[in-house]
Amino acid sequence: MLEVQQDIDRIVGILKKEQSTDGSWNYPFETGVITDAYMIILLKVLEIENEALITSLVERLESKQEANGAWKSFADEKDGNLSLTIEVYYAILFSGLRNKNDGNLRKARTFIRSKGGIRKASMYTKFMLAMTGQYSWPVIFPIPLEVVLLPPSSIISIYDLSVFGRSNLLPILLLGHKKFQIKFASTPSIEDLYTSKYNRNEEQPWEELRSDENRRFASTVEKAVKSLLGFPWYLRSMATDAVRRYLFDRLEADGTLYNYFSSTFYMIFALLSLGYSKKDATITKAVEGLTTMSCQINGHTHIQYTTANVWNTSLISYALQESGIPMDDETVLGANRYLLSRQQYKYGDWIIHNPHTLPGGWGFSDKNTINPDVDDTTASLRALFRYLQTTPDKQDAWNRGLSYTFSMQNDDGGYPAFERNVDNKLLHLLPVEGAEYILTDPSTPDLTGRTIEFLGNYANLKLPDKRIKRAVKQLLSKQKQNGSWYGRWGICYLYGTWSALTGLMATGFPANDDAVKKASEWLKSIQNQDGGWGESCYSDIKKTYVPLGTSTLTQTAWAVDALIAISPKPTSEIEKGISYLKKRSEQSNWTSSYPAGQGMAGFFYIHYHSYEYIYPLLCLSHYNAKYG
Repeated sequence: MLEVQQDIDRIVGILKKEQSTDGSWNYPFETGVITDAYMIILLKVLEIENEALITSLVERLESKQEANGAWKSFADEKDGNLSLTIEVYYAILFSGLRNKNDGNLRKARTFIRSKGGIRKASMYTKFMLAMTGQYSWPVIFPIPLEVVLLPPSSIISIYDLSVFGRSNLLPILLLGHKKFQIKFASTPSIEDLYTSKYNRNEEQPWEELRSDENRRFASTVEKAVKSLLGFPWYLRSMATDAVRRYLFDRLEADGTLYNYFSSTFYMIFALLSLGYSKKDATITKAVEGLTTMSCQINGHTHIQYTTANVWNTSLISYALQESGIPMDDETVLGANRYLLSRQQYKYGDWIIHNPHTLPGGWGFSDKNTINPDVDDTTASLRALFRYLQTTPDKQDAWNRGLSYTFSMQNDDGGYPAFERNVDNKLLHLLPVEGAEYILTDPSTPDLTGRTIEFLGNYANLKLPDKRIKRAVKQLLSKQKQNGSWYGRWGICYLYGTWSALTGLMATGFPANDDAVKKASEWLKSIQNQDGGWGESCYSDIKKTYVPLGTSTLTQTAWAVDALIAISPKPTSEIEKGISYLKKRSEQSNWTSSYPAGQGMAGFFYIHYHSYEYIYPLLCLSHYNAKYG
């Protein structure tokens, strides 16, 4: 126990030292290199002279290239990622700092052609290439722009999309219908990345838009659009203006759209397509907002997809308090002040499906004011719990946050991320990888588990409370045959199983239930020889558990914490896991930066720099508290 306490004290010391002056923790939200590549392209298209930033970004891109010329989304990705490699190759060429004869670019070009070239790239890569004049838009865009005019009560509307899907796809929809392209003399040619007769001046094959499923979806949308009254030219004008208003109404104070890199990137191109100047104040402010999201990682500049200050701060403050740090400690007080300043009091899109609730949730990033989510709200309330319970004049913050959480429960009993009951199965017909989780926002085991863990431990809601009972029923219905649960926002089955088990235990669910036993056996069966656990990002792509082949700190902490939650006494698996955490706590290897979070299957993975402290600290603290 003494050795465990020493590790706890070491992590606490690090976290206290690295807190920012405003009370938050601004550990990087690292998302590979895609945002770095897109930032170079954006700056060059807008003719913004920032050579220092572009040079730094190119250097980071080059530092991540594999020996075979490719770039990867995660370390064990076989060979490399074709779409990502195309995007990075294009960005480096666009920078003007390298030319096609550069050895590293020659290797990248060879890799791209060996994998089928641009025709085999993902839909989102083709969208970016079409916007910048390297690929032609479809002759007929499959979804009519007028879909934005359909009310939420229609068979389909833009509010059936998840907020992530909506904020990214609406500007793309406008661009596709306008067939907007921007290119100029210095735009590099990448025609040598084609492996067939097609070139950028001809109609390109968009096989993904011509599937039977997509045609059925498009037909459904067209029928709904035909119900609108008005002349075609008038409806198109109204739809165009509706997209513009949607974008402007959701700008954050820093000029970005929802504080997301991708939606802001697409928004800027959409505004250019509407005739806005490259120097327009809205565009320049949006670029400045994206630039301020840069951070330093291993001596290189990285453009974050967003910042993770609220998420980092709520989890770290909670972990510190679980380790024994008192609530009147200045570190905790500083975190409290920051978190309370980020509670949201504005209405956002979530009100469409949840009209009878006052604002009061928390969002993910520092500048987020209109896009709360369930996970950040319960995480913030966990961190603030002790303080708010002893500070009567702050009870409104607790009540509003708790009310928002209750209101977000889906009709199926589970919990979504951003908006309730946004799970229109029609959208799954669209040819987008991971459409179920990108285009819709269904109940997921990780969010349901984490929410009922909060409600059970901090709102004292236990079975047979009806709300908890519905959530538990939904959670049990999602358990896999092998005993695991899939986690949408982490990698992947380890994350989901940890979330589900800790949630079930917090509600008073019996630890000897067959569902718990099955999950426990599954966790024990996949423990590595070194005592740790490790899961590959391929689990997210293949939708089945894929071992990483080695252990990681974060995933080991999840697995051990789950076993602690269900085990009255320390087991050999727990002891081995604790031993691994202690042994690895001050060592670093390639697994230290392995993604623990996911955004889009096969495309977008997240390395949270804070997790190597948060979850081992929580796990060790729970071990001490339960068995010490």
